Amino acid sequence: MPFLSDFDFAIFVVIFLFMTVVLVFMGVKSVPQGQQWTVERFGKYTKTLEPGLNLIIPAVDVVGKKLSMMEEVMDIPAQNIITKDNAMVRVDGVVFYQIISAAQAAYQVSNLTNALMNLTTTNIRSVMGAMILDEVLSKRDVINTHLLRIVDDASTPWGMKVLRVEIKDIAPPQDLVDAMGRQMKAERDKRANILEAEGLRQAEILQAEGEKQAVILEAEGRRESAFRDAEARERFAQAEARATEVIARAIENGNMQALNYLIAIKYMEAVNRLATSENTKLLLMPLETSGVIGALAGIKEIIKEGTFGR
Repeated sequence: MPFLSDFDFAIFVVIFLFMTVVLVFMGVKSVPQGQQWTVERFGKYTKTLEPGLNLIIPAVDVVGKKLSMMEEVMDIPAQNIITKDNAMVRVDGVVFYQIISAAQAAYQVSNLTNALMNLTTTNIRSVMGAMILDEVLSKRDVINTHLLRIVDDASTPWGMKVLRVEIKDIAPPQDLVDAMGRQMKAERDKRANILEAEGLRQAEILQAEGEKQAVILEAEGRRESAFRDAEARERFAQAEARATEVIARAIENGNMQALNYLIAIKYMEAVNRLATSENTKLLLMPLETSGVIGALAGIKEIIKEGTFGR
């Protein structure tokens, strides 16, 4: 019997050691970095285990939820949205969020990811449904900011922080895309026509300015030419006046060559008019012409006398 007693004692020791190891294993918890575990005692939340080694009461405390505290990414499936001006577009997105309170995330909502997805989906429909199509297509940053504020405020009781809400793709129907393409083409054609008209207008303005400047320069040239002609006529008149004065003085002094000179001048002027006439085909010169020309040579002597007589 002593043998049996020793054997029973050995079995007891082994069972005791085994139970001790099991209890120690159950009471020591190693939490990985980036996670937090909730602890429940008889079904009630008691505390949160931080990363590292943690001790709990075996068989009394149990691990409830194991939650990741790192930033998570959730894809929002595509959905059809009707805008304010009754245009249908297909939209999908993505949400970046992070759990900041493990207890609230574990016990304030039954399915955290599903709740966040439905919350984001409904708010995308609400925000974009209150905008016209042009605003939906052009104000994506405004939509993202508005969605972030709404979703973050609504999910705060769940112990999480929504970091970003991004609209990934906005796809209008194909007929609407074709209509927008035609509209853009019409706008580009309109701008091209406006630029072409502006170019033609500027060219006409420059041409008019050039013609105006040419007219001004031509008028300036005519004025200068008239001035030169007037100056030449004035000088010619002065020369004729001087010649007439000299001839008159010579006639007063009894020089008959001066009288012959006047007659010869008038004679040559008449001959010149006849020679340059358009109707003149043949001009007959009288024999006395040589005498008249000889009389002109005497003017040299008259001019000398008049000059030296002064």
